[in-house]
Amino acid sequence: MSAHSQTCQIGLFIFPAMTQLDFAGPYEVFSRLPDTAVHVVARGSDAVRTERGLELVPTVTCDECPPLDVIVVPGGPGQQGLMHDDAVLGFVRRQAEQARYVTSVCTGALVLGAAGLLDGYRATTHWLSLPLLKLYGAIPVAERVVADRNRVTGGGITAGIDFGLHLAAMLRGETVAQQIQLQMEYNPAPPFNSGSPATAPCEIVDTLRRAAEPLQQQRWKAARQWRSDWLATHDPAMSGPSSTVAAASR
Repeated sequence: MSAHSQTCQIGLFIFPAMTQLDFAGPYEVFSRLPDTAVHVVARGSDAVRTERGLELVPTVTCDECPPLDVIVVPGGPGQQGLMHDDAVLGFVRRQAEQARYVTSVCTGALVLGAAGLLDGYRATTHWLSLPLLKLYGAIPVAERVVADRNRVTGGGITAGIDFGLHLAAMLRGETVAQQIQLQMEYNPAPPFNSGSPATAPCEIVDTLRRAAEPLQQQRWKAARQWRSDWLATHDPAMSGPSSTVAAASR
C-alpha cells in the first residue's frame, strides 16, 4: 500500500456509456475487504449514465482523488470516448506512477493501453477486442484474469467478479478472498455453455460479431491512430511498444 495511508485505497473510474457490471462486480468484492476505502471516481461530480441506463454517482472527482493503491478502469462502449481524452489518460498515468496495482476489466484494458501502461505486459480483455492489445504493445492472453507484475486485467464483463476475487487474494490473502466469495455465494452454474467463443455455437458467435462490428471498427481505428501517433514521436528500434506492435500491423 502507499505511504499516504494504512488503509488500502481502491479507486474505480466510471464514465458515460460504461458497462455497469464491469464496475459492480469488482466493487462488490472490494467493498467487503477489511481496512479498505473504495472510491468511485469520475471526471465530475454528476451522476454517470451507464450503457444500459443505470446511473452511478461518483464519490470523488479525478482532481479530488487521493493517491490510490489500486486503480481500476472498467470498459464498455463509452471506453472509446476516452482513448484520446488527455485529462482522463493523464489521471490514469499519474495514479499508475505510485499505485501498487494498475488494473482493468473488459475493454478498460484498451484505456490502459492508450495511456501507455501495457507495453510489454501480458493482458486480457473482452474476447472481441483481444487482438487490439497488440497495437498497444501488450501480449494478449485469452484468460479470465491475467496478472503480470503489478498489472492485473480481467476479461469481459462477468470476469470482473473473478478479477475482484483474484485481486482480493493478492491484497488480503486467499482466506479473506474465499470468505468474500462465500458471502457472495459466487458459485456459477450458467444455464448454457455459451459464455466463451470457444464453446458457444458458431451461429451465436457470428451473430455477436456482426452486431459488434461498427464499434469494433472504431476501436481498431483508434488503436491504429494511437500506434501511428506513437511512431511519429518515437524511434521504434530504441524504445516504446514492444515488437508485438509491429507484428499486429502486418
